[in-house]
Formats: sequence, structure tokens, C-alpha cells
Amino acid sequence: MAGIFLNLNSFNNRYLRNSDDSAKERYEAKKRALIEKNYNHIYNHELAHKIAGGSLAGDIVIERNSEGIPFAGHVSIKMPTLNEKNPQQTINDANTIIRSAMAPSDPSDQDYKVADQARNIKAQAENAMSKKRLNVVV
Repeated sequence: MAGIFLNLNSFNNRYLRNSDDSAKERYEAKKRALIEKNYNHIYNHELAHKIAGGSLAGDIVIERNSEGIPFAGHVSIKMPTLNEKNPQQTINDANTIIRSAMAPSDPSDQDYKVADQARNIKAQAENAMSKKRLNVVV
């Protein structure tokens, strides 16, 4: 996500040194446009996580810098833990987390890490299911 975000340093240097009102108005207009662009991008990214995560996804949180410009966001998730008594539920939850992590059109490095963590939990649950089946068969 970081690649699309602009900052206002170049605008600050150009417009705020100039004390006329039209320059300040241009600066404020650029700032509002940047806030809207960043907010919409971040919100849509996080909304994709939330929708795909269903009941395992928490609220959308958008972080802003000191100028009020959104620069990051996240949705907390309930990462499943291995349930030895019901490994299928763990697998189902892990699949939901994987889908949620990869839901945005532009997954971040953190999104890939979350998906990998869920894949590891899923593998543990699949292993537990295999052991359970072997114990039943034997």
C-alpha cells in the first residue's frame, strides 16, 4: 500500500512559504484530496479483509499521521488455535483467515504473513485429523 501514498512535503515547501491565500487554498485542497484518496484506498483494502473474515474479523482501524492523512489500516482477526477435539473447525477457521488475508486486490507483506500463519495452523489441524482417523481405523 505504501507505494500509492503521497506526502505533503513538496506542497508544504512550495505553498506554505508563500503567504498569499490562494496558495494556502491550493495546499488545503491538495491535502483534502490526499486524505480522501488515502482513506478510500485503505478503507477498501481493510473492508475486503473484514467481509471475507466474517465473524473472525474485528473492526476496521485507520491510522493517520500528525497532519490527519491516513497512512495505514488494519482489521484485527481471531487467529484459530488447534482444537484437538474438533480439528475440522480449526481447518474451517484457518481457511476463513487465509481468504480474509488474501481478499484485497493488493495484499501487503503483513497479509501474506497472516495467511502463512493460518496455513501452518491448518496443516497442524489436518495432521491431527489424520492421526485421529488412524486411531479409529487401527
